[in-house]
Amino acid sequence: MTDAEMKALEEKYDPEVRFRPLLPSMAWIVGGILFVLSCYHFYTSGFGIPQATVHRGTHLAFTLGLIFFSFTVLGARPEPRNTLLTPMGISLADWILAIAGVVSALYVPWVFADLAFRVGNPLLVDVVMGTILIVVLMEATRRAMGWPLPVIAIIFMGYAYFGQSMPGVLTHPGASWTNIVNHLYLTSQGIYGTALGVISTYVFHFVLFGVMATRIGLGQLFIDLASALAGRFAGGPAKVSVVSSAMLGSISGSSIANTVTTGSLTIPAMIRIGYPRHFAAAVEAASSTGGQITPPVMGAVAFLMIEYLGVPLTTILTAALVPAFMHFFGVLVQVHLEARRRGLRGMTADELPVAWAVFKAGWLTTLPLFVLVATLLSGKTPYLAAFYGILSCILVLIIQNLLRHGTDLKAMATQTISELWDSFVTGAKFSLSVTAAAALVGVIIGVVTLTGVGFKIAYMVTSVAAGWATSVSEGLSFLPFEVMSVSALTLMFTLIMTAIVCILMGCGIPTTANYLIMIAVAAPILGMLGVQPLVAHFFVFYYGVMADITPPVALAAYAAAGIADSNAFKTGNTAFRLGMGKALVPFVFVFSPSLLLVVDGFTWTEFLIGVSGAMVGIWMLSAAFADWLIGPMRGYERALLAVAAILLVAPNLYATLVGLALIAPVVIRQLPMLKMSAAERAAL
Repeated sequence: MTDAEMKALEEKYDPEVRFRPLLPSMAWIVGGILFVLSCYHFYTSGFGIPQATVHRGTHLAFTLGLIFFSFTVLGARPEPRNTLLTPMGISLADWILAIAGVVSALYVPWVFADLAFRVGNPLLVDVVMGTILIVVLMEATRRAMGWPLPVIAIIFMGYAYFGQSMPGVLTHPGASWTNIVNHLYLTSQGIYGTALGVISTYVFHFVLFGVMATRIGLGQLFIDLASALAGRFAGGPAKVSVVSSAMLGSISGSSIANTVTTGSLTIPAMIRIGYPRHFAAAVEAASSTGGQITPPVMGAVAFLMIEYLGVPLTTILTAALVPAFMHFFGVLVQVHLEARRRGLRGMTADELPVAWAVFKAGWLTTLPLFVLVATLLSGKTPYLAAFYGILSCILVLIIQNLLRHGTDLKAMATQTISELWDSFVTGAKFSLSVTAAAALVGVIIGVVTLTGVGFKIAYMVTSVAAGWATSVSEGLSFLPFEVMSVSALTLMFTLIMTAIVCILMGCGIPTTANYLIMIAVAAPILGMLGVQPLVAHFFVFYYGVMADITPPVALAAYAAAGIADSNAFKTGNTAFRLGMGKALVPFVFVFSPSLLLVVDGFTWTEFLIGVSGAMVGIWMLSAAFADWLIGPMRGYERALLAVAAILLVAPNLYATLVGLALIAPVVIRQLPMLKMSAAERAAL
């Protein structure tokens, strides 16, 4: 695919990058503002961040103004007809909204010194400015990513206002509009809260780093290395897709961008060696969603976790290692089994690059990543690590252009400035939607803290789960041993309900916003059942990521289907099946927290048992889906393996033994097939 085709495909499925075309004069103005925004964050990351409210308000003001210049009222590229336009090609309404957003966002930093005397007793001007910001923010978020998040925000504000009319346990005294605006606008519990703070302090810098690292060729190096290392094995291009997505995802953290970038190369190669079109697309989509859970970037969520949990970033990154490995292991196993079932070949020597030659040609591009990771591990702040990482990218870019142009310093300087401009503008553009979402999620979180609805929902869910657990325990009382205790069953049912809500929420909301909402609403539920905060946060995060490959709104899968020219819904279903390892792993680390390495009470015994059980369970579940273990399986064998996979993650020795016992007859029947040729196995 050409760069233009890849860009068009990404815009089709990712509303966050559907930027409007601008007249040349306005394009220079918007580009200049975007460049200044990146320069501001680059400078503050290295030389000190201003007072929190000032910094957050400045970032939000830039963002709101830029959104109304960058996205149309329809949230798509074409302008609506019959719109009153200014000479700059932007409608008068958009100019008004942009100015209103900038003024209302900067108002709180401007009066910050007086807020201590006004919080709880706001002036009329405070309420008016807060109302303007809430309305403008909802419209900005709607343009940048669609209706779902603004609708949820409206529902939550309605709940805060009409609390006396709510049924049962959900009832509360209600709050006046003045009190709602006071809480959401003038305190640090709402719009100017932690979510916006993390985006403006950490996430922006790492988005910019990802853009810069891709610009200097680090992403292409990862793809080439993955081809050299994994391409020769059975079903080679599919394994290249998994490995390259893991590497590329470590710096980008965007499911759709990863899908388009690596999929344009790997999907045609998978189809060429014999994978069905929908399966090839599903492999790329399932692999690319892993980018959001792969250290060191992990989308934006790693940085949100350090603020909400109060732990160092190194703790989050260490905890993410094993679960991320498990996800890619699960996809890799299914890819391998499918290749064996279909008798697919690997890539030939002529089709493969040489790993040493690839690394020798591109080793310089790895310097920024090493600098970033080394700075993080040294205990420095994440934004300082990003500063050094971006600085390293600039240095590498200069060296590359020096090598490219030799003694022609003018050409070298011109290209370097052009690429820096483009990278800084693009990085700022990619931050717009996530900033708007984080600020609007602040509204939702503010309502939760104002009304206490999170704990009310937690009580309702745990009560239902406890009732189900008691019924199931009584139904299994005929067994000579206890498979799971009532408390474990209660936790299991609570996790299932939480997982379903996370996936449903994620169908229309980006992972970052989904995570923020769920830690406000769902994390208290798990906390009531004794789940450690780090484990609870990882659980809701992992299921939020699943939404990108869960129909009916599986955006990563649909983008991959566009490349493969396959049925989008069929691709989404297959991608969800390939990602089932990711669906199983969160249950494993809830019941065996040592899988996250840094939790309280970590033991190597529990870790090894948990990892072994998870890997065997994922392999068996993959075999059941692929209808292939060593050879083809019978229907009852697939059912046995599926049940065994679930039992292997249960926090009970008896359940694990039962799971292994279910696997044994299947393996025993399959072992003789090891001596058969591939053709003989396929003929069974």
